Amino acid sequence: MSDIQGNVLPPESEQIDLDEIVRKYDTEARYRKLSGLPAYLVTIIAVSMSLFHLYTSGFGLMQSIIQASVHLAFVLTLVFLLYPFSQKAAKGDVPWYDYILAVLGAFVTLYLVFEFDALIQRAGLPTTMDLIVSFLGIILLLEATRRVSSPILPLIAIFFLLYCYFGRSFPSLFQHRGFNIYRIVNHMYLGTEGIFGIPLSVSATFVFMFILFGSVLEQTGMGRFIIDLAMALAGWATGGPAKVAVLSSGLMGSISGSSVANVCTTGMFTIPLMKSVGYKPHFAGAVEAVASTGGQIMPPVMGAAAFIMAQFMGVPYLDVALAAIVPALLYYFAVMVQVHLEATRLGLQGLPREQLPNLWKLLRSKGHLLIPLIGIIYFLIGGYTPLKAAYNGILITFIVSWFNKETRLTPKKFIIALENGARSALGVACACATVGIIVGTATLTGLGLRIASAIVTLAGGNLLMTLLLTMVACILLGAGLPTTANFIVTSTMAAPALFMLDVPPMAAYMFVLYFGIAADLSPPVALAAYAGAGIAGAEPMKTGVTAIKLALAGFIVPFIYVYNPILVLVNYSLVPFVTAVFTAMLGVLLLGMCTVGFYKRRLEWWKRVIALSGALFLLIPGWKSDLFGFVVLAAIYFLQNRRTDKDFLPKV
Repeated sequence: MSDIQGNVLPPESEQIDLDEIVRKYDTEARYRKLSGLPAYLVTIIAVSMSLFHLYTSGFGLMQSIIQASVHLAFVLTLVFLLYPFSQKAAKGDVPWYDYILAVLGAFVTLYLVFEFDALIQRAGLPTTMDLIVSFLGIILLLEATRRVSSPILPLIAIFFLLYCYFGRSFPSLFQHRGFNIYRIVNHMYLGTEGIFGIPLSVSATFVFMFILFGSVLEQTGMGRFIIDLAMALAGWATGGPAKVAVLSSGLMGSISGSSVANVCTTGMFTIPLMKSVGYKPHFAGAVEAVASTGGQIMPPVMGAAAFIMAQFMGVPYLDVALAAIVPALLYYFAVMVQVHLEATRLGLQGLPREQLPNLWKLLRSKGHLLIPLIGIIYFLIGGYTPLKAAYNGILITFIVSWFNKETRLTPKKFIIALENGARSALGVACACATVGIIVGTATLTGLGLRIASAIVTLAGGNLLMTLLLTMVACILLGAGLPTTANFIVTSTMAAPALFMLDVPPMAAYMFVLYFGIAADLSPPVALAAYAGAGIAGAEPMKTGVTAIKLALAGFIVPFIYVYNPILVLVNYSLVPFVTAVFTAMLGVLLLGMCTVGFYKRRLEWWKRVIALSGALFLLIPGWKSDLFGFVVLAAIYFLQNRRTDKDFLPKV
């Protein structure tokens, strides 16, 4: 079925309650549905927040702690107005106590702004009022984070606060002398080592502006354009709808940075299409989940964690974005290979070209929406800060939107973009602020080095075992933490273990980022996979397991660039780099054949074992291992092209 413009639409039978699915799997979507005066109040505060960040980005940032304090004041105020104490509480109005909490949230954060000079003068000697405000600020932050995300992150933060106090009572490996409440509260709230440290500062600058950039783009119809563009490019191919899901979700994810939101945005269109051409519901949901999850490592925007990585490493964001290109492309190449092999195995055709958008007409009518993305890349390469690049990108978006009546950013749409941008930043900001407590614990007690030593000792100094333990830690933490919080925790606690084994910082941080994102696909808390299952009408656990299977080839990628860091541009040299990329692609191809069990026709179990061995050898640096991999690939190609097996399938 298609609309009057020829765009393919999901079947009417596939209409589902998207709001219910989003609220079920995305905690940030569980906000109150306000009306009347409270709704106007929230809009005014949210728009003011976006305008504040636009102004400071364009005309100069404030002192780091002041910028972060104002940012957090807006965040706490909006969270208490928008998010109820519990899901059972009334969702249509704001109770009196939440108005009080919203005011207190603004007070305890703006206190640092108004007392900034006095706090500097008495640094290390807080007054009673300083300590009361700090203690109250920590409690309010933990409650706000619980409301907007889940209880897990606040509980972890509380555990670390208790660790700071009861350090003498812990096992000898993690023991320290312990600190009194005044020292802990002062360290966590009144300086830049805790809550108002690097993570929140990044949220208050780069992250917010890129979230706002994505929100402004969304109001121009960019989401629909990306889906139509993917349909025009790949909808006609074998298993076309699944390839459309991979392309559109990758493109959308590169500017949205949220796995679940990406699934619910593009998945509402791509999942019914996949089902309509013969894909099973659980496979359709898994493809969308895997494709959407990879968007967080897809340049130029990536997810919020990438900006924090740049700050931790002390390098320009452009370096992180460039280093992420090959890992991201290998990830999507792995997914595309498995989607193609599965489609060929099932004999699934693409969509008729007459049902697809015309590429050139599409580019003529809405191609100008790509200009802001091209502009972002230009500004980053040109040496602009990410903050300035995002600011200029928003200005360019506003200008080019007027090239076409359909994409035009009217004042009403612009206000909606400002409000949605502020709302979308709440979860990230709370996570960054709360994780600041964990980072503060590491700087106060030296916990990070203790954990790193424990990991290396447990792994016996073996790099592979250390990588496997780090991977498990990232996935387990990701089961309850947002990606940004997961990355900060693992980069603080686990990445130092990789540093001890001489893994380059770029490869180590990219490794923990990759597997922190992978948690969105890993049961039992695979939120992106479960959201895809909800849209597909599939069994959640089966969808999650299928997603892991689809992403398996992609999960090998981080191990590749740890052992061969040239893939993340460490010690870059053209010929070795091209060789490494080529062999990695062949290795991923063989691994895809092994996972799906198909290439031209069915692969018997012994052929799958051979394909797996060839894949692993191709992923190991060195000409001998590469030669073995090439031989295996050639053997598989020769064996599978013989026309004698009974299970031969014609080309589709």
